[in-house]
Parts: sequence; structure tokens; C-alpha cells
Amino acid sequence: MSDQENKERRYWGMVSPMPAPALTAVAQQAEAQGLAGVFAPQVYGPPFIPLAAVAAVTEKIKLGSGIAIAAARSPFETAMAAMDLDKISGGRFVLGLGTSVAAWTQGVFGAPKQKPVTHLRETVAAVRHILAGIEDGLEPFEGEYYSADFKEIQKLDPPLRKDIPIWIAALRVKLVRTAAEIADGLIGHPMWSIEWALDSMQPEFEAALSAAGRRRSDVEVNLWLWAAPNTDEAQAIEDARPTMAFYGGVKQYESFFEAHGFLDVARKLQAGVQRGDYRSVAHLVPDEMVRTFVAVGEPDKVRERVERIWGFADSVCIVPAVYALTPEQLFNYSTAIADTFYPVR
Repeated sequence: MSDQENKERRYWGMVSPMPAPALTAVAQQAEAQGLAGVFAPQVYGPPFIPLAAVAAVTEKIKLGSGIAIAAARSPFETAMAAMDLDKISGGRFVLGLGTSVAAWTQGVFGAPKQKPVTHLRETVAAVRHILAGIEDGLEPFEGEYYSADFKEIQKLDPPLRKDIPIWIAALRVKLVRTAAEIADGLIGHPMWSIEWALDSMQPEFEAALSAAGRRRSDVEVNLWLWAAPNTDEAQAIEDARPTMAFYGGVKQYESFFEAHGFLDVARKLQAGVQRGDYRSVAHLVPDEMVRTFVAVGEPDKVRERVERIWGFADSVCIVPAVYALTPEQLFNYSTAIADTFYPVR
């Protein structure tokens, strides 16, 4: 077993907006289970709101935006949200950033057309510029997509940390390389198959690290994985189909699914996604596609499949295939994941 595989297993969980008593219970349970952190994703609303609520009812667990869509807001607002959350949590915040896809950034958030990787790099640079200089007075920032002179900005309290970690989320090679070159962490997309992570993305990440003159320890690798532990494997597959349809139908992800041998399926799924009804095409997702991207079946089988990822990962976020699950199903799968990987200590 490699040194990487010998590392202590560090798990992250996920929270989302829900009534305060439920969110409090989920957050405190995650801390009691010994999780390293919890992420809040951005699908529509900003991830910072549930994380602020979690910060108020926990003491040790890290809090990560998983992810904040960079194009959904100004880099200045992103920096201020990071600074505020870091203060509220006592220095426990991790800023996870991603590009999302044009159908979301332009079609939903109304952002102008942009080169997503260039924009993300600039956002990281701008956020760091703001955090580093906000206490003493900001010099102007001039970028391709964001420029600000800060002439009339008033004196602010210093950030708790000027070096809040920034993790970059990636589906394909360009963003994996970007994370290796400039970020404090890499977040692997939950659609990554084990094989994609180990055979395709890990070599690219390590090569980019080396080319940038960085050490492996400079970048935390946090991989997200879909899992559906269930003694009824057929039901687990059925429950995971809608999530595969949701992502499989994103046109911008065609090359990713083509690399896995599912191009024809992906193109069929696009019809449902483009009319705003991914559930209507979930039945088109074959069992093989679910098994490729989701660890399904008996808990021991799921645990064995996930075990392979530790050759690359420093930490892992294991999540249910959430789309179209009822609250009861979501609770059952979340409980099964906890029982499989991190029972209460």
C-alpha cells in the first residue's frame, strides 16, 4: 500500500438549505461523526447561506462551498463572502470555486459570455488580491473580466485569514491542471468514475504539479463520489438513474461521456434536460452507466469500490445520487453512507 493510501481517511459530508432545526441536526451529527468538513453546493442559490447557519451551531468541522459558481457573482462579493464566513466560523472556511456550464452561467444567471477557465483563474487572482490588501487599502485590479479601482472603498476590519484556502472543482483536464497550478485544493466532480480519476485525471494532475514546481502536499485532493449502499442493488440503480440523467443530458459534457462510451445515451438524455424535464428521460439511463458512475449495492461492495480512490485522494465526499430522491430516500441513503464509512465514534 502506498503512502497516499496509508493516510488517515478523512471524509466530508454535504448540507443544503433546509429548516433550521433540521440543518442544525445534520450539521451537529456530521461533527459528532468526526467528518473533516461539510460542503454546501450551488445549483441555484448561493452556498454561503447554509454554511453560515452551520458555522453557528458547530465548533470544529470545516465548511466549504462545494462549489460556488464563479460567474454567478463579482469576485469582490465572493471575496467578501469568504471573509465573512471565515470570521463567523473562526477560520474554518474553504472557498470552493467552479465554472459550471454556459447553460447555467449564461442561461440562468445571465452572466456574459466568457472563457470559463480564464475567468476562473482571474477570479482566484482577484479574490486573493482583495483578501491580501483589504486591511491596508486595495490597489486597482485590472483583468479581462473584472476590473476595479477601489478608489472610494472604506477601511474594513482585517480578515481573520488573508490566505483562505481556494479549491477548484474539475470535470475534465483543463481545470485539473488549473487546480494543480494555482489552487490550494482540487475538487473532483461527483460524476468522475473511479477509472477516470485514477487513470486519466491523476496523471494529468501530477504532471501539472511538477511543471508548476509545486509539491503534492501543496494541494488537497478532495474527490466527490456518488454512492447508493443498498442490499437491493436493482433498487439502488433505479434510484440513481435521475441523477445520471441530470448530468448526462448536459450538452457541454458530451466529450466526458463520450470518453466513457456513453455518447449516444448522453445525446438522448439532452432532449429531456433541454426542455427542463430530466426525469422524463431517466429511464433511458442504462444500468451500466449507473454502475460506472455510482457505487451501488451491498455496503461491503460499495466500500471496496471506494477504497481504490485513496491512492489519489487526501479526502473524500461521498454523497447520495440526490436528484429526484424523496426526503425519506435521501435520509435512508445518507444514513447508509454514514453507517458504511463513518459510523458515530
